[in-house]
Amino acid sequence: MRIAGLVKTSTIDYPGELAAVVFVPGCNYDCFYCHNRGLLTQPPLLDEAEVMTFLRKRAGMLDGVVISGGEPTCEAGLSDFVDRIRDLGYKVKLDTNGSRPELVGRLAAKGKLDYVAVDYKAPWRRYQEICGVHADPEKVKETALLLLERGVPFEMRTTVIPQLTLADLKEMAEGLPPLPRFVLKPYRIPENYRSEDRFRIEARPHSPLEIRAMAEAVSQLQPNVEAME
Repeated sequence: MRIAGLVKTSTIDYPGELAAVVFVPGCNYDCFYCHNRGLLTQPPLLDEAEVMTFLRKRAGMLDGVVISGGEPTCEAGLSDFVDRIRDLGYKVKLDTNGSRPELVGRLAAKGKLDYVAVDYKAPWRRYQEICGVHADPEKVKETALLLLERGVPFEMRTTVIPQLTLADLKEMAEGLPPLPRFVLKPYRIPENYRSEDRFRIEARPHSPLEIRAMAEAVSQLQPNVEAME
C-alpha cells in the first residue's frame, strides 16, 4: 500500500488509545479547505517495509494504528495492510470520507475495523459545492447507516467551516439517525490552498464559543454531539 506520511505517536487521533497514524496519498474528493492538500497529487512515498518494521518494534507499546489520508478506501492494498497491522496486535481506526461504503462494509463484516471516523462535510444538498463534483452524498449516508447496522464503534465529524451555518448543522443532524458520536471541529486555515479559493479560505471562522453554542442547539437533534476546541 502506498504510504505518504507517518506520525509515530499520537494521543488525539484515536479516542482513548495511543496510536501511530499512517497517511495514504490521493483522494476522490476535492474539498477547498483540505488540510492535507499535499497528499492529493504525487507526494513522495515512504518505504512500506520500513513502516511495518517500525510498527513491529512498537507493538505492545502502541495500542492502535490510524489509517488516514487522503482517502484510504481508494487504495487497492488497504484490506491486506489492515490484516498485517492486526496480525501485529494493533487495533485499527479508519478515517474516511464515506465515499466507499461497499469497501467499508466488507472490512466491517470481517471484523477488521475497531473504530471508524467518517467525515460529514455538509448538508447532503451542498456536498458537491463543498467537496467537488465527484462527491456523492448518498454514499456517505450509506456508510453511516451500515456502520450503525453492524454496531461498529464510529463517529461522524464535521469541520465547521465558515460557510456552514447553524441551520446547516441542524439539517445535517436531521439527515441521519442518532449517532454514537457527532463531533464538531473548529476550522483552521490550511497552509496550502488554491488561489481561487482564497476568499472562501479567509472567511471569518466560527469562534470556539460559537461552535459550543451550535453543539448545544444541535444536541436537541443529535444527543451525542460534542464540540472540540
